[in-house]
Amino acid sequence: MFKDNISKEKLINSLSKKTGYSLSLSKKIINDLIKIIIQHTQKGNLNLKNLGSFKIIHKKERIGRNPKTKEEFVISSRNAISFTPAKKISNKIKNLYE
Repeated sequence: MFKDNISKEKLINSLSKKTGYSLSLSKKIINDLIKIIIQHTQKGNLNLKNLGSFKIIHKKERIGRNPKTKEEFVISSRNAISFTPAKKISNKIKNLYE
């Protein structure tokens, strides 16, 4: 299993190619989607039917370590966004690897 990160630019280009929309319209769609997700997640949980849910989780302060120098430092407490995929998506991904 490999980890493949996709940049926002790649996502915009992919949307543009698949839909035939211009790059500027695709960029606006992606940026608006991100804004909507942020706005609704700040208010509480955001559930998108057949896609998944976004929620804010609180991470406590902890000790981190630089792997090269072994120097310890404090990672401050913070809020993060957690995404849980819907069962439909989880099952489709699971079936790909069986």
